[in-house]
Amino acid sequence: MNDLHPDVEKVLFSEDDIKDIVARLGAEITKDYEGKDLVLIAVLRGAVVFMGDLMRAIDRPLAIDFMAVSSYGAAAKSSGIVRIVKDLDMDIKGRDVLIVEDILDSGLTLKYLIKNLSARKPASIEVAAFLWKDIAGKQAAINPKYVGAHCPDEFIVGYGLDFAERYRNLPYVGVLKPEVYA
Repeated sequence: MNDLHPDVEKVLFSEDDIKDIVARLGAEITKDYEGKDLVLIAVLRGAVVFMGDLMRAIDRPLAIDFMAVSSYGAAAKSSGIVRIVKDLDMDIKGRDVLIVEDILDSGLTLKYLIKNLSARKPASIEVAAFLWKDIAGKQAAINPKYVGAHCPDEFIVGYGLDFAERYRNLPYVGVLKPEVYA
């Protein structure tokens, strides 16, 4: 699986790059959440790989939960209409919430999610995004507290990121060839 997948044009972040990013973020979060009641919330499905690595890199007691939201349907771009498909199983009132997201592009889905979760009265709510897509001329609707890395405005897959539910298991992040999704 270390070879380049035939549908991938190039690798943006190698396995070693990913390990370094996760270790850095884990150290920052460990420091920032000392003495806090931390709950990591992964946005399914893409963030599950990142969450698995990130939670092991955080040297603090923590809880985890999952939400599934839909704003893409079968399209390659967000529709802007957000639907909660799976809600939290735990109460977050008075707890310090860190939303764990695989990639931030427009930020519209996360903005909706933050508003929804804020109504549940957590002590704090922040975002850790593995990647922040640099979209020319556009500012994301939110500013995450933790950013693993910036990436170009290209169709990327691997490390949890998919196209049509494929490529999530690639151990790197790479650019998908345009002919695959055109």
